Amino acid sequence: MAAHILVVDDEARYQHLVKVNLEAAGYIVSTASNGEEALESVSARSPDMVILDVMMPRLDGFTTCERIRQFSSVPIIMLTAKSEEQDRVKGLNVGADDYVVKPFSATELVARVKAVLRRAQNADAATQNRFFIHGNLKIDLARAEVWRDEKPVFLSATEYRLLIQFAHHIGHVLSAEELLTAVWGVQYKDDKEILWVSIARLRQKLEDNPHSPQHIVTRSGLGYLMPPIEREGAEK
Repeated sequence: MAAHILVVDDEARYQHLVKVNLEAAGYIVSTASNGEEALESVSARSPDMVILDVMMPRLDGFTTCERIRQFSSVPIIMLTAKSEEQDRVKGLNVGADDYVVKPFSATELVARVKAVLRRAQNADAATQNRFFIHGNLKIDLARAEVWRDEKPVFLSATEYRLLIQFAHHIGHVLSAEELLTAVWGVQYKDDKEILWVSIARLRQKLEDNPHSPQHIVTRSGLGYLMPPIEREGAEK
């Protein structure tokens, strides 16, 4: 079944442009003209992806993304005319999975959509154990759920897939290029900014002290790893 994508933009021409090109690529597309409509649509229709403009009246894209993240892990691509680094980082910090800067080509947009959907849908099930445990962190691989100190932790699809990379390579240093290629795709292998922000978000959610992490550790000049610890294990 074709993926359902919600396009949110207050500019009719961009809304139409995105809708036409995504439908031509085989997706089912619905639209919203502001953040309030977007929140209602995500809640009622559970789309497979949201493409969200930043500059909108009443409720801007950053606030809308932040509110969506309070109840949904749907993949989100921010669509913005702002290309400054601080705006891209802000979008990632509030939970976006990717961003596309206006003006953009239809080819670029469709490629980004395919990449984000692919990494959200291709949860790696290559493990015999349902649960992965690392200290006070527990992952239910069957349900893609995470707990810290027995309390549920809400992760976006991209954050979860990044965490799984560490869990599946415990004790091994993963370079930035390896992580970017595995989680975002080969076209992102040099986009270290998106990785830095995502690692920082994960640490804020998973670590007792994000400045002294125990689950995701930096190896200066090499990359990152989840170090092996005593009594780590899995429950069947």
